[in-house]
Amino acid sequence: MPAGASHVALLRGVNLGKRRLPMKELARIFEEAGAAGVRTYIQSGNVVYRASAARARRVPALVETAIAERFGFDAPVVTRTAAEMAAIVRANPYAREAAADPKSVHVGFLRDEPAASAVSALDPDRSPPDTFVVMGREIYFHFPNGLAKSKLTNPWFDSRLDTVSTMRNWRTVITLEEMARA
Repeated sequence: MPAGASHVALLRGVNLGKRRLPMKELARIFEEAGAAGVRTYIQSGNVVYRASAARARRVPALVETAIAERFGFDAPVVTRTAAEMAAIVRANPYAREAAADPKSVHVGFLRDEPAASAVSALDPDRSPPDTFVVMGREIYFHFPNGLAKSKLTNPWFDSRLDTVSTMRNWRTVITLEEMARA
């Protein structure tokens, strides 16, 4: 792969409803933004690429602008380095649940680290039996009955933590971490 560190980009709201974005076009947008070795994973806006630290800081805004101009919708981009992805996998407080039922565990990736006061104000009983743990810029979730009916949604967390979030299931998190390491 080309020089530069490996990064993972997680786009929110891609290929849901009318917000269609072909992955080949998404890869091209990342390349135009200066990313190298661009690879996508499944159709939901997961991209692994290489870039210098300076370039990697600019890629999200460039990609967001290009998507808005070409496709007419906003798709927030949240990024993590390969090292951050590895740390996220290691830190999973629901590792036992993920081993037993990977579909029940998800990770929410936050663009910014929320204020401690905002985290402590979250209602842990908002959606029983669902549980969550906020750790830095990640929210780990356990959805024992599945995600579909949970009240633990991106808009709820975004409004309370004053940031942008996007969620991935545990299998996707593991795959993206492996891709970033390769």
